[in-house]
Amino acid sequence: MDKLTKEQRRKNMQAVKSTGSKIETLLSKALYARGYRYRKNDKSVFGKPDLTFKKIKLAIFIDSEFWHGKNWPKRKFDHKTNKAFWHSKIERNIQRDKDVNKFLKKSGWTVLRFWGQEIEKRLDFCILKIERAINEAK
Repeated sequence: MDKLTKEQRRKNMQAVKSTGSKIETLLSKALYARGYRYRKNDKSVFGKPDLTFKKIKLAIFIDSEFWHGKNWPKRKFDHKTNKAFWHSKIERNIQRDKDVNKFLKKSGWTVLRFWGQEIEKRLDFCILKIERAINEAK
């Protein structure tokens, strides 16, 4: 049973952003402060990565744990209501992420994916990983 009313749940779901989330802003501002220039949500790149460095073909995706199914085999049982909908939705997201990675890698792109909590708790590590990828691409 859902703890929220239908109207409360609806408002919560409407507040979910597809771009410009807190974790996306945190990472992009840290990169900008270090002098890196990138494109945000570039529609011309397959999969519409959160951050792209087109010249060196680096695509960065910032995935939230809920929508992209972190620890999905364990977490799939957390859903209490409308299980069939959520299971199919999140499994489609997981499959789409795999397909996007595969396509971009075949096209010569380097793909980096970060979980939201990884960015919040270990921002410096994420930045170092991105810097390493940038240096390898040059």
